[in-house]
Amino acid sequence: MGDSYYIHGINGPVVTVHGGRGLSVMDMVHVGNLGLIGEVVSVRSGETTVQVYEETAGLLPGEPVTSTGAPMSILLGPGLLNNIFDGIARPLRAIEKKSGNFIARGINLAALDIEKRWDVKMTIKPGDTLSPGAVFAETQETPAILHRSMVPPNISGTVKSVLPDGSYTVTDTLAVLETVNGQTFELKLAHEWPIRRARPVVNRLPIDRPLITGQRIIDTLFPIAKGGCAAIPGPFGAGKTVTQHQLAKWSDADIIVYLGCGERGNEMTQVLEEFGELIDPRTKQPLLNRTVLIANTSNMPVAAREASIYTGMTIAEYYRDMGYHVAIMADSTSRWAEALREISGRLEEMPAEEGFPAYLPSRLAEFYERAGYMETLSGTEGSVTVIGAVSPQGGDFSEPVTQNTKRFVRCFWALDRALAYARHYPAINWTTSYSEYTDDLSAWYEKRFGTKFAQLRTRMTNLLHEETQLLEIVKLIGSDMLPEDQKLTIEAARIIRLGFLQQNSFHDTDTYVPIEKQIKMMDVMMYFYDKAQELVSRNIPISQLRESGIADALIRIKYDVPNDNIDLIDSYFGKIDDAVDAVLAKN
Repeated sequence: MGDSYYIHGINGPVVTVHGGRGLSVMDMVHVGNLGLIGEVVSVRSGETTVQVYEETAGLLPGEPVTSTGAPMSILLGPGLLNNIFDGIARPLRAIEKKSGNFIARGINLAALDIEKRWDVKMTIKPGDTLSPGAVFAETQETPAILHRSMVPPNISGTVKSVLPDGSYTVTDTLAVLETVNGQTFELKLAHEWPIRRARPVVNRLPIDRPLITGQRIIDTLFPIAKGGCAAIPGPFGAGKTVTQHQLAKWSDADIIVYLGCGERGNEMTQVLEEFGELIDPRTKQPLLNRTVLIANTSNMPVAAREASIYTGMTIAEYYRDMGYHVAIMADSTSRWAEALREISGRLEEMPAEEGFPAYLPSRLAEFYERAGYMETLSGTEGSVTVIGAVSPQGGDFSEPVTQNTKRFVRCFWALDRALAYARHYPAINWTTSYSEYTDDLSAWYEKRFGTKFAQLRTRMTNLLHEETQLLEIVKLIGSDMLPEDQKLTIEAARIIRLGFLQQNSFHDTDTYVPIEKQIKMMDVMMYFYDKAQELVSRNIPISQLRESGIADALIRIKYDVPNDNIDLIDSYFGKIDDAVDAVLAKN
């Protein structure tokens, strides 16, 4: 049959193809009369297996399959920001205009609007020698982000001709390069890149600066570094999505890629509505101006869910190569792993633990390894930080996705259902969470705040762990039987839990807290603990100090002291002195 291919069998999103000899693994193909988008996943003698990224209902054996001769790719260029895509990078707004409220099958649209014109400033001239990744044009993509068009990573040469500054589409040829072997290459605002291949960099740099989030329990106790990886595991209703929303809104990343992988449609609708209304605190522009949304809801084809995390990562790497710091919010990798399991079952592969394929760990590693702080080909520094939500069934952290994710991330924010039900947000459990970036970031904190920050954090952590142990005893004998020094530990830990770890995302002052205010809050809370030791040394009941109201005043600092006037916290040292002196005077 030459190079003609036809459908032989259909099993959900998995289609077997017969005929021809030209298909290669990873090739993108069009399946059936509708031209559904698919990807070759295995090739045997006389039979090829394709996973289809669209609904296969109605396909019939004998329908044609055509190859594009190229891997699954995305068109990268200006227009990605302030846009929403499905799992295989098709623009959903453009699809809505073409097919209405429901996605028609066989629609194959480029990620970018190829008709829109952009004001372009050229940064090269004839005779220049360009290396891979060199910036040749600049475009103000949104009011918040300057888009730098780069030479594709596998191209270099000498500039032969350049168009003047002006208004161009992403498909216009702006310059012509002559490569070392004498061939010519046309430079355009956009170029394609395979989603499953990491974009090259010059070098990986040390991860030594934090991603500031404004969330106290994260920045202080369990920090994440720019270029690092974090997991947020937790049962349904524990606040994974809310936590990721807070990080997307307030973290000091330049670009946000929000990846709704298998999320419910109403949650993605909420994300769209919230992000559309939110004003970016840094630029005073809509937050969407530096956000890319990828929506692969739970009712969309399962194979596209498997591809969606690679689509998001490729977009993130593209902006990293321009010198930006990008944060990916993947919500959730568990549903991505479930898609992997379903496709693996259809491919009749040998299942491993809980039915997941044996290559689940390596696929997770491929994804998280693409994060990092890099020296880019364009001569700048950029980073990709990955924050992945994990949804273990029944909140069981021993299941395969959570356990394998822990192997590849160095920051683990374990959400606790009991904390969430007690309305303690973020519901991050301080006894089961950890961050291995603490030592890497110590020099950054020490340079700005001296050794005080690390000392306060260590003391606070120790107090919280002591409280956990004491509460087990309290369950047996009651708090009244404890000695006064242990009662003080419980009282100080209560102030830390309610006044520091608990944060109100709906309160204008408390939703985001600068690191300087966090340090002052820690300092005054530890001062309370030290000062109250005077009462313990004289066997004066801590209950008398609690009756003074100073503990509740410390808890209210997060609301009462505005972020733009944090020096007001200094007055609380005097208030603590007055409260302790008043108790001493009574006794």
